[in-house]
Formats: sequence, structure tokens, C-alpha cells
Amino acid sequence: MRVEKGVILAAGFGTRLLPASKAVPKEMLPLLDRPIIQHIVEEAAAAGITQLVVVVSGGKEAIASHFSPSPQLEEALAARGEGAMLEEVRRLSSLASLAFVYQHERLGTGHALLQARHLLGQGPFALFYPDDIMLGDTPAIGHVAEAYERYGRPILGVCPVPPKDAHRYGLISGTPLGDGLYRVAATVEKPPPGEAPSNLALVGRMILTPEVFSYLDETPPGRDGEIWLTDALGLLCARSEVYACVLPHRWLDVGNPLGLLRASLVLACRAPRWRAECQQMLQELTWEVGPSS
Repeated sequence: MRVEKGVILAAGFGTRLLPASKAVPKEMLPLLDRPIIQHIVEEAAAAGITQLVVVVSGGKEAIASHFSPSPQLEEALAARGEGAMLEEVRRLSSLASLAFVYQHERLGTGHALLQARHLLGQGPFALFYPDDIMLGDTPAIGHVAEAYERYGRPILGVCPVPPKDAHRYGLISGTPLGDGLYRVAATVEKPPPGEAPSNLALVGRMILTPEVFSYLDETPPGRDGEIWLTDALGLLCARSEVYACVLPHRWLDVGNPLGLLRASLVLACRAPRWRAECQQMLQELTWEVGPSS
């Protein structure tokens, strides 16, 4: 079955980006020339996903506004003859059909997903974490969707991380099937150092099926009384078939200040219109800062 629906979990405080995220949703902070969440929506649209549910919390109305038509701005751009920018602004409202639901209490990623349950229907859906930006020649979620079409079972996108850093992530353990595919035996959220079952970290790209909701219903609250999607996936793996695919993409974590800065620089260096200027800027910064002591 073709994956045409998706959900973006965007209700978190964004504490790693405070104070910048105090009044501005972290998903609306600029990643080079557009908000973080626009990169996610564009990836989804490029993979053929036409309907997106965005789970938000109070104070994040700017996300909906960003993807809505703006007649006054469009009139002003047209009057100034800024045709290219006018088309870009108009494109935002046609990327996908977006619906917004609220998570009124921040009770974990699993609880956030449950808020979108009634809008996702009975078919498979893509799941995105906006902190994770995936760079590659093809949409990362499309790569996961291809694996879903092959197996017809939930597929988790994973990326390798240095073993010394594995304890910082949600990880999988499983059996390799070849071509970067694994049958998942368990998911573990941030295991203690030295106890990681693998170095394959879960990233915010998954194809799930509605059965995940029954597992979320029975998932007990974890730390801080929150319901975590990773815990529900662990239950699902123990009772049914779940697969993972290693993504051939560059994974950028934009949920912290340096990660957001790094990702902006990487994107600028990859973009023909900015590459030369960005590289020159980096050289100048290296000269100004000088060698580290």
C-alpha cells in the first residue's frame, strides 16, 4: 500500500534551543533560508506524501500560519515585481494538505502520536521528528517507504553512530537481512554506557501502521510520567514483525544551537548559490579565530 499520510511530532518545548525557542517555536527557527519544519514538509512532499498531521502545543500557531496563504504579502510581492519570491511564498500552501492537532499536556512522544490517531486512518503513515534533518539525493522517508512496500510491516529508519556515543540515542537490536535491512528484536532508549545493543540509532523517519496505537494504549508511563514511542515500539517488536533500514543519508541533529549552526553551514556549502561565499566565510572565520590553544 502506498504511503500517502504522515505525522510530524512538533509539540515539544525545544529546551535545548532556549532562549531562542522561548517565544518562537523551535520548528520555526531558520535552517539556512527556511524554517526547520519546512525542510521536513518538503521531504515528505517529495516522497509523495500528500496529507500531513502536525502535532503542536499552545504557542505554536506560527507553524500553521507559515503554510497558509498570505494575500497581503503576495500582493506586495506582485506589486514590487518580485515574481520568484511570490512563487516561493505561494508554493508553501500547496506542498501538502496540513492538519493541526494539539497535545495540551507534554506527556511524551507516544502521547503526542495518540493525539493524531483519529486523523491518520487505517493505512500506513510516515512519522517525522523535526529535529532530524536527512540529506541525500533522494528523500529519506521515501527510502523507508520503499522498504515498507517490500515487507508490509513497520519500518524504522536508523543510522550508525560512533559506539562511544551510542548511549545518547534510542537504538535497535536485530538480525541483519542484507542490503542494510534488519529484523528488529528490540528497541532501547538511551542505554547506560557500555550496554548498547548496537550502534544503530533510531532517527525521526519511520513508516508505522495503525496497530502501533494499541501498543501505545498499553504502554505504561516512563520517566517523568511520559509515554514514549520507543517503549511502544519495543512491545511491538516483541510480539510482531518490525524491520529497520539503514538510511544512506547524512543525519543532522538541529535540536541544539551548534547542531543548527552546523546544519546551516552544511546546507550553504552544498547550495550552488551560496557555496563559494560560504567557503570563503569559513576560511575567514578560521583566520580570525586562529588555531585552538
